[in-house]
Parts: sequence; C-alpha cells; structure tokens
Amino acid sequence: MAEYDNDNIFAKLLRGEIPAIRLYEDEHAVAIMDVMPQAPGHVLVIPRAPSRNLLDADPDVLAKTIPVVQKLARAVKAAFDADGVFVGQFNEAAAGQTVYHLHFHVVPRHEGIEMKRHSDGMEDMEVLKANAEKILTALKASP
Repeated sequence: MAEYDNDNIFAKLLRGEIPAIRLYEDEHAVAIMDVMPQAPGHVLVIPRAPSRNLLDADPDVLAKTIPVVQKLARAVKAAFDADGVFVGQFNEAAAGQTVYHLHFHVVPRHEGIEMKRHSDGMEDMEVLKANAEKILTALKASP
C-alpha cells in the first residue's frame, strides 16, 4: 500500500490551507459540504487523523468517526426530507477513491431520483451555502 501524502487536498483543508463550508467539527473529525455533490446535501466526513483510507486507519479513529457520520446522516436526511441516506467510503483507485485521505460520503437519497456522477462539476457556492444552512438547522434540532 502506498504511503499517506501530507499534501492531499483534505490534509490541506484540515490545516486551513484550503477553504471549505464546514458543518461540524470536533477534535476527531470535520464535516464539510462536497463541492461536487451527487445530490443536494452531499456531505463529507473527514477524520483529522492521517490515513489513506479504511485499510490503514487506526480502529480508534474509526470508532470516533462513525458517530459523526451517523450524526450527519440523520441531519441530511431531515434537512432534505430524504427517503434514505447513502453512506459511502472508497479504498484505493480500483474502488473509486480519488482523494487519499480517509473520508465518508453522506448523501441524502430520494426514491426515483438517480445520484449524479461525482465528477459532473462543481456546484455554485451560493447553492452549497444554502444547503449547508438547512443541514446546520437540522443539526441544531437533533440531540
């Protein structure tokens, strides 16, 4: 397995070198809006600890990250009145991973509406901010 690259885009984001619309953060993880969403409300949950993916992640990091994934999944489901929530995580290029820092995709899903491809382009920043407000409102309302 390849080594972790400290200059990957999420490592830079976690260091504050790249801007992001942040929804949630604690000492273990950060949740942001995905700039190339597959559906409105697509969120990424990124552990602060460096690892390429699930295969080399510390089990303690996983144990602290999954509750954040769950919290965001509940919030995006409520915020977008979704029928369900897709949670995805890719490991290495053959599986579709394009950023080599462990992260989880949280995407609200509606019956009969297909997800867009992740590479279909960047979303307008104002749309992302409006979607973030919906999620932040749902987060405040949740326990």
